[in-house]
Amino acid sequence: MQGNNGKVFELLRCKTCIQNLFIMKKVLFALLAAGMVAAGCSKEDIFNWTGQTGSDDSATSGVEGSTTADIPEDSEDSIDGTSFDRTISIVFSDSGNATVTGDDNGIVSIDGNSVTANNTTSEKVKYVLSGSTRNGAFKLYSSKKQAIVLDGVSITNPDGAAINNQSKKRCFVVVNGTNTLADGTTYNTTANEDEKAAFFSEGQLIFSGEGTLNVTATGKSGITTDDYLHIIGSTINVTSTAGHGLRGKDYVLITDGNISVTVSAAMKKGICSDSLVVFDGGSTVIKVSGGVAYDSEDQDYKASAGVKADYDFVMNDGSLTITNSGQGGKGITSDRDAYFQGGTIDVRVTGTNYGTSSSGNRPGSGSSSSSDDNSKSAKAIKIDGNMYVSGGDIFATAANHEAVEAKGKLEITGGTIYAQSKDDAVNSGDNMVITGGYVCAYSTGNDGLDANGNLYIEGGLVYAIGSGSPEVAVDANTEEGKKLYVNGGVLFTIGGLERGSALNQTCYSASSWSKNTWYSLTVGETTYCFKTPSSGGSTLVVSAASQPAVKSGVTTQGGTSAFNGMAVFNGSASGGSSVSLSTYSGGSSGGGPGGGGRW
Repeated sequence: MQGNNGKVFELLRCKTCIQNLFIMKKVLFALLAAGMVAAGCSKEDIFNWTGQTGSDDSATSGVEGSTTADIPEDSEDSIDGTSFDRTISIVFSDSGNATVTGDDNGIVSIDGNSVTANNTTSEKVKYVLSGSTRNGAFKLYSSKKQAIVLDGVSITNPDGAAINNQSKKRCFVVVNGTNTLADGTTYNTTANEDEKAAFFSEGQLIFSGEGTLNVTATGKSGITTDDYLHIIGSTINVTSTAGHGLRGKDYVLITDGNISVTVSAAMKKGICSDSLVVFDGGSTVIKVSGGVAYDSEDQDYKASAGVKADYDFVMNDGSLTITNSGQGGKGITSDRDAYFQGGTIDVRVTGTNYGTSSSGNRPGSGSSSSSDDNSKSAKAIKIDGNMYVSGGDIFATAANHEAVEAKGKLEITGGTIYAQSKDDAVNSGDNMVITGGYVCAYSTGNDGLDANGNLYIEGGLVYAIGSGSPEVAVDANTEEGKKLYVNGGVLFTIGGLERGSALNQTCYSASSWSKNTWYSLTVGETTYCFKTPSSGGSTLVVSAASQPAVKSGVTTQGGTSAFNGMAVFNGSASGGSSVSLSTYSGGSSGGGPGGGGRW
């Protein structure tokens, strides 16, 4: 399979194939089968593909293949490209029955304020909903695509979904004015039909418009589709006390809009998909507080998460803010790979860990369990496959476990990362490669950067802080014959480097360092400023392409604040005292194998 990795990934990257993969799911496996035959690969090879990042004993990373995800939009998701044959207006009323106009073919039936549209005609219909009801619903059947215009409507259904779209065709949702949807605590569902949310759809849901939609879910999830969910515009506020906030089975794609999601139920997610979750723009704020619960269907204990992708997570643009206070909860989690290519991410996880691990209780663990299978850790970003960072701004903190963890490889070629935690700040289960970008890894109880494979620093800027012996600032898995390779970049580290490191770029240690103090590091004509933490390891190590000049106790002027106020770039420094440097050959201890197990 190794020789065909490039061919397979190019197959998946091409625009037509990506669209077929994410949009035209019914022909997915036929297309993949053709590609697999051409490349000589199996279906398992396609879905388990990982790029190659050097051999275990090489001095350079040898990064191969592409580490970008190109997710084009489906042009048919724009409502402007669809002509509708008929507009039917429905007005709900608390003082009487709902009324309907524009229905010349008898599509709509009314029972009080329970309205059902059953379109068996060849027409594409636009339904405009307005008015208010505290005991009603809108249900839709159709073999054609349709549009639902929310035009200042308020619908509460005490017995189930406020809107229930049983059509499997594309459904445009246009949001005008202020609208409210709410479900009931119990659902009276028709036999052989799904009804999983206050706004439920069998087919694709595409939201647009300039209005506001407020969804309150007390029985099940907020907005769910058994196809894909695409948000192009509008303001959507979802509060769910029983289920997920937003869910698209095939994928969730946010292109624009203002989304706010609050979820409080145990093991539920703010945004989730059985496949992809992609952010292409907009502003998304997610608040999660649910803890761990047993999922009887999957027969497993599960924790809450801000965003959960059963396949890949992709961040291209926009802003994503997540807080999770639930025990064992996550911020962002993906069962396969993750691509951070742009935008701004702010993830803060404050919950304690849940259960026990094979090595005993971890720091900050909460209630224990007799079974190792029950343990769930509270991590800010947890990727079960590979993680690629090429752009954007990532802020990730976890009070009791890793801030950033990739169980596969972690490759950083650009962007900015600030990660702070009590456990490893940034951890990889395989090789970690840094060739660009700005990385701050700050641990108050373990290693700053920790790779279970080799760790290559070849470019970029790294500010790493370890908690002190035996933990270090930068740690590779020497216990299994791996190494830390410093081949380039700018380093400012507190806590020393892993023993046995291959320091191919000269590193220097300071004679001493002071806590809570501003330091300047000047390389040629460029000056970087770093504020040391209030605690940490005993060794300050620096490195750059040429021997840097270091001063302590400086005053910073101008520039751009970074790393949660612990660094200033593109500024200047005045005053301070010169720090004596001596050649550094590596530490005499290390933090041992990093995380990446069940926790």
